[in-house]
Amino acid sequence: MENQEQPTRKDSNKIYFLIAVILALLGTNTYLFFKDKKANDRIVTISDEKTRMQTEIDKIEAELDNASSMNIKLSEEMKTEQETARKQIEKLRTALRQGQLTQGQLAKAQEDIKQLKYFVSKYSSDIEALKKLNANLTTERDELKSTVDSVSFKASDLEKQNEELSTKVKAAAALKTGNISILALNVKSSGKENTVTRANTTDKLRINFSIVNNELGVKGLHNIYLRVVDPSGNLIISANGGMFNSDEEELQYTYKTAIEFANDGRTYTIDWANNGNFQKGNYTVILYSDGYSMGKGSLALK
Repeated sequence: MENQEQPTRKDSNKIYFLIAVILALLGTNTYLFFKDKKANDRIVTISDEKTRMQTEIDKIEAELDNASSMNIKLSEEMKTEQETARKQIEKLRTALRQGQLTQGQLAKAQEDIKQLKYFVSKYSSDIEALKKLNANLTTERDELKSTVDSVSFKASDLEKQNEELSTKVKAAAALKTGNISILALNVKSSGKENTVTRANTTDKLRINFSIVNNELGVKGLHNIYLRVVDPSGNLIISANGGMFNSDEEELQYTYKTAIEFANDGRTYTIDWANNGNFQKGNYTVILYSDGYSMGKGSLALK
């Protein structure tokens, strides 16, 4: 009886041992399962965070590109800031591409992105402020240009008025004949002169004229130009003839002389000879001085 109980006890001990081993294995498997699950969850978490940071970096870079695309002339300092930001973005992208990050590396990357986001936000604000400043400067420039154009227009208009006034003054100062008379003269060999009316006895024409009182007239010598038109309507051109300007037109003269103007009402005399080549008909004499016509007279020869 006693020998039968002894094998039974040994069998029971084996069963208990096997149960303990199984429980230990179960506990180990459970521990390993939850440990692996926790590790997997951590990897998934880190992977999700990397993706989120990649998206955040993309947004930051897009904001930087948008600010840089503005047609704004940057200072050297802002150019340096932009270059620094792009280097930091590339550095973060490289770090995120290099496999799995540790928790410490992940935290540092998150802090770098936070700082970069602040920096780019400030950079964008500076660009916007610079854009507004440029817009204000452009407005001021346009207003100044408009003012300058207006002043230039007024100056041009004033210059035109001055020119017109100068022309009027010049015209007003020009000498004008008060009365003019023309005589035909015959000159004897003795030098004696007689007034005649016939063309074949005429040796020269004498033009007598006075000058209208003119306070604006310049006292002193004035050139006098004669244009003599024959009965056929042709201008007589002598060997001493030339060109002069009158009323902004270039004309040819028959004879040129000068008088002394003193604004004293005196009478002036000019003799013009045609070498005895006078024809029957009307002769017209027009006098010019100071760029304007002074007056004219005519004489009929039989």
